[in-house]
Amino acid sequence: MIEASAADPEGALVGVDVGGTFTDAVVLHRGRLATAKVPTTPSDQSEGVVAAVAAALERAGLRAGDVARFSHGMTVGTNALLEGRGARTSLVATEGFGDVLELRRQTRAHLYRLDAHHPPPLIPAERVHEVRERCGPDGVVTPLDEASLERAVEAVRADGAEAVAVGLLFSFAHPEHERRVAEALRAALPGVHVSASCEVLPEIREYERISTTAVDAYLTPVLRAYLARLAERAADAGLPAPAIMQSSGGVLPIASAAGHAAWTVLSGPAGGVIGAARLAARAGSATALTFDMGGTSCDVALVRGGEPARTAETTIAGHPLHLPMLDVATVSAGGGSIAWADSGGALRVGPRSAGARPGPAAYGLGGQEPTVTDANVVLGRISPDAPLGGRIRLRPEAARAAVARLADALGLGLEACAEGILAVAVHEMVRALRRVSVERAADPREATLIAFGGAGPLHACQVADELGVTRVEAPPAAGVLAALGLVVAGERRDYVQTVLAPVREGAGLGGMLAPLRERAGRELPGARLVAAADCRYAGQSHSLTVPWDPEAPEAALAEAFHDAHRERYGDAAPGRAVEAVSLRLAAERAGAEPELPAARPREVVRGPAAIPMEGATCWVAEGWTARVDSLGSIALEREG
Repeated sequence: MIEASAADPEGALVGVDVGGTFTDAVVLHRGRLATAKVPTTPSDQSEGVVAAVAAALERAGLRAGDVARFSHGMTVGTNALLEGRGARTSLVATEGFGDVLELRRQTRAHLYRLDAHHPPPLIPAERVHEVRERCGPDGVVTPLDEASLERAVEAVRADGAEAVAVGLLFSFAHPEHERRVAEALRAALPGVHVSASCEVLPEIREYERISTTAVDAYLTPVLRAYLARLAERAADAGLPAPAIMQSSGGVLPIASAAGHAAWTVLSGPAGGVIGAARLAARAGSATALTFDMGGTSCDVALVRGGEPARTAETTIAGHPLHLPMLDVATVSAGGGSIAWADSGGALRVGPRSAGARPGPAAYGLGGQEPTVTDANVVLGRISPDAPLGGRIRLRPEAARAAVARLADALGLGLEACAEGILAVAVHEMVRALRRVSVERAADPREATLIAFGGAGPLHACQVADELGVTRVEAPPAAGVLAALGLVVAGERRDYVQTVLAPVREGAGLGGMLAPLRERAGRELPGARLVAAADCRYAGQSHSLTVPWDPEAPEAALAEAFHDAHRERYGDAAPGRAVEAVSLRLAAERAGAEPELPAARPREVVRGPAAIPMEGATCWVAEGWTARVDSLGSIALEREG
């Protein structure tokens, strides 16, 4: 448990982040920071995780027994969803509503392309079963028919299901029937994981609720198996059980994470956002854009006042997921992204990646196709003298050969092709950054770009030029900032309950929050509680999440909603009635506040120049200057 492992204030704090190419580890002990990078082990990520911890501990001169807390962020769930490698899953739904995943919202996959299609549901129609029951807004309409429940249980058994999702109508308000169905399934099929929507997401909107529950059921057996292997490897190595990063930016015990995989689908990117947000807060940046570029993808997010932006909805591989999470946008543009020519002769980059194996051609591990990393090697922006991850020595001749083959196909020179590869990759990353800034009413020109990940500082100046950003921060541990974010992250639990109540004096919204407060008090005693409400104008379909003080008059919440509506849509209607759709509560317990190593002053560097960093390279482009600031970050500024 986290509480036990954090008990020794003198013990070492460990964070491990798994990327598509490298697994990063950070060990922080008495103000000393040690880092390590090892190649990711795709067949079993736990192998690389424990190897990374061992390497970092060795560099720190410590043993496994010195570790007080071990936090971990991973991409197991996301990868399984993207690659379709989840568990064989069944669905139990209300009679007459079994097609909810197939019908979706009846919106097109693409507005103007009739040949574009949504991905097939995670649960095919032949594994969807119905029970006779019906609840309405005011309670039970048709009692649960036990005979239909027995038939559904036997049908799930016949499916050979490894997991089952249970999603009944109005279970967010009246969960009794759904709990009975889940109870019957667990009793009859003890080896099958059961995800009930009233436990995963007790919130209005049946499609989003059941889709999220289906994702949870589909991924949980896969994540549970991985975490069991990780816990066993950690115990064998003498390490404490790891705490797992959630999509919401807080860690929770491994046993809780193993029960609900949907909570961790953005576990990997979350660590980096938390680390960058902490840096932005220390630097006093009012607005910051986090730019985490690794070997396979690039993750970006908006930070305001030191707090990362949050959302309650996202879509991964075409499947809606409605859970509290950091507002992260991801694009397939990483150092290992493969460059290619399409049928029209245009240069493209990604989404395919060379990954950890065989990796970019420059790694000398068998890769033959040109990647973003190879383009940087060709342009001389990555030195071949320092081995990557302490193990991989770059081979510039292999990178040149790979890029040359593509250059010949496109009719370009070698360096022109390399520059084109970077320009295409940067364009994709800039689009993602505009999505989390301009579309969130934030002007990127007023923000600081915090560049990290193994490839972030290498491309930061070019990205900043495209956005009009004039200041970039590359943290001292840029190559492993996601792992450092896991070290400083605190514990967090998120709760939601749909209420559909008017926002007016005497509505008693504060009292409606009491059940969530009680749960938070049981599950995370002593935590700081932060409330919010999903509000809308009466008659609207969708809502906005607004921060809320439950002790303040309801009029303050209505006014906050008007302001939020005006900021998002450019208009508000103060005279219209406001409705609270759902109430949200976050319970937070602060993480570590480590004393990081002091910075060593350096002279100002003018571009073009490459500055080696721990686990990364910072490229100072022409027209930019770089210096080390008081926090140890490389601060880059646009001249003129």
